[in-house]
Amino acid sequence: MSPLPTLLIFLLLAFIRPSKPNPTDVFILAGQSNMSGRGGVHNNVWDGVIPPECRPDPSIQRLSASLQWEEAHEPLHADIDVYGVCGVGPGMSFANAVRSRNAVMMGLVPCAVGSTSIDDWSKGGKLYGTLIRRAKAAVSGGGTIRAVLWYQGEKDAISEELARAYRPKMERFVGDLRGDLALPSLLLIQVAIATGQGPYKDIVRAAQKAINLPNVVTVDALGLQIAEDHVHLTTQAQVQLGKMLASAYMAHSTASPQVLSTSP
Repeated sequence: MSPLPTLLIFLLLAFIRPSKPNPTDVFILAGQSNMSGRGGVHNNVWDGVIPPECRPDPSIQRLSASLQWEEAHEPLHADIDVYGVCGVGPGMSFANAVRSRNAVMMGLVPCAVGSTSIDDWSKGGKLYGTLIRRAKAAVSGGGTIRAVLWYQGEKDAISEELARAYRPKMERFVGDLRGDLALPSLLLIQVAIATGQGPYKDIVRAAQKAINLPNVVTVDALGLQIAEDHVHLTTQAQVQLGKMLASAYMAHSTASPQVLSTSP
């Protein structure tokens, strides 16, 4: 072989960067604004403060709106929950807490959108379809969906009728999600709401706690610090919630994982 082709091959290899491995452990983040995160948002402006528990790490990736893996950083939902100003949510502190115990490549899939009701997440709707599409894209190159982190219900506290209908709608959502992802035992960790957009918070909370499905775990946000808007958690409360979600996940992670199949 002449020296010129050899030199070209050497230069080509020098500029080829190895592709990043796909995350092995994938987590779906869904619900409304307390999941997408309003921590540190004041007068529709995020203060930019990132607690050390929410620091970025190369081993924690997020699926962008364009379905590309990239290093995760706050605000996780900035290109997903585009109808509001996003700040700190529970996702990064959750991921860092899990990573401190399990040295795996983690993938976070933001799907939450503020001020959405359980009806907005029903099968056949845009949000549900987007969640399924993003979940499947997240494991199209390999990996395992480990859990869905769900924080929603404040919108359903605006009327007694909606609040009392929450439980069957949520149970149907869980069943549809597991069926469409072909994961009949998929772990779902829901957050019992601490605030409401109406006066029927306690009815929604009771409905959430009454859900009795296998592998549905409830973490209670009541008692966490609420921001001055009386609806959203503060930054430090979101950090604490992320750790609570991580503890709940690790307590149930001994269940056999199910890998989402990408075949028809």
